[in-house]
Amino acid sequence: MADEQRDAGVGAAVRLLWGPPPAPPARGPKRGLTLEGIALAGVGIADAEGLGAVSMQRVAGELAVTKMALYRYVPGKAELVALMVEAAMPDPALEAEPAALGAGSVGWRERLEVWARELYAGFRRHPWLLEATVGARVMGPRELGWMERALAALDGCGLGGAEAMDAVVLVAGHVRGIAEQERAAGGGVVGTAAGAAAGAAGAGPDAQLAAMLGEVMRVHGERFPALGAALASVAEHGGQDQALEFGLGRILDGLGLLVSRRAGGGEAGGR
Repeated sequence: MADEQRDAGVGAAVRLLWGPPPAPPARGPKRGLTLEGIALAGVGIADAEGLGAVSMQRVAGELAVTKMALYRYVPGKAELVALMVEAAMPDPALEAEPAALGAGSVGWRERLEVWARELYAGFRRHPWLLEATVGARVMGPRELGWMERALAALDGCGLGGAEAMDAVVLVAGHVRGIAEQERAAGGGVVGTAAGAAAGAAGAGPDAQLAAMLGEVMRVHGERFPALGAALASVAEHGGQDQALEFGLGRILDGLGLLVSRRAGGGEAGGR
């Protein structure tokens, strides 16, 4: 029974994300609802109050319809969240990579750098995406388009298909980790754009850690000399946190070594 319900839910999500727009319901009030309008109403709630505030009842209220009227378009919250993710993700085809990178030949590293920064910006705009884009689920055209764009950046580098997938997962995981730290450090409602903006406007996680440990380090700092030196350096440089750029650079350095090895006839890829 559980498997049948899961399969039915998957099928409904696939139809909503990939199929033609559903026809208006044959019965009941014709309110002019669209899947895009329903998704954007949910996005607005999640941006302001977090994903936990989103419900079919709440979205129906935002659209001035009954919950039963909303169910004629979207069968449940899981499908609603899938539509919200698709609406919140920017269209990867509209992202002008050459303009962002400048004229001339664009290499795989530059393309992945831009991709990672744009993904990070998306998580900052809609922090609830961090919760909504985990686990086994149906992805829409835009989300798969982002994966396609990252894999296309590595095309021709000599990596096997699984290696390229692992590379994309590694970069995305780093971006997600930094975005999660920022969200946790931000004030306000966890998972909202307002909370993320509060964290971004203040000190980075390193500086916040230094502030939280200030009294402990004053009393017990001699037991942790390396930590004390690192925190002092953070304070000296104004608490500017560079974890995103530092980690991204080191990941791409490592990928660069692997790509060079493949080009030089080293160990073959192809897992």
